[in-house]
Amino acid sequence: MPVELKVLGYAALLQFVQFMVMAIPVNLQLGVAYTGGNRDEQRQAEGVPGRLKRALDNHFEGLILFTIAVVVVLLGEASSSLTERCAWAYFWARVVYVPAYASGIFLVRSLIWSVGFIATAIMLISALT
Repeated sequence: MPVELKVLGYAALLQFVQFMVMAIPVNLQLGVAYTGGNRDEQRQAEGVPGRLKRALDNHFEGLILFTIAVVVVLLGEASSSLTERCAWAYFWARVVYVPAYASGIFLVRSLIWSVGFIATAIMLISALT
């Protein structure tokens, strides 16, 4: 299995874990009656649970671009040591991003996010050139 595809699988599993880590504190904060209901009333989690929810939303957004990059690299037969390293950089940036975001460390989460974003862009550029 190509490294980029394997890392995409790991990133998807990470998203499952991230969802579970987020769901428990959000349910505790908002209450099962709200989270299990129709949610007509708009309420948002705050503090760490809210940051975990926003980090999960961010991973959904980033995973779309990363998936596109992996597909372009693999279908374009452009896999290289560079695209493999970029795939791992994306994954590890996502792993570190969640605790950085949850802890609310100023600017650090943005720098970590940038690593994954730039790695994804490099994968695409590498495959298209």
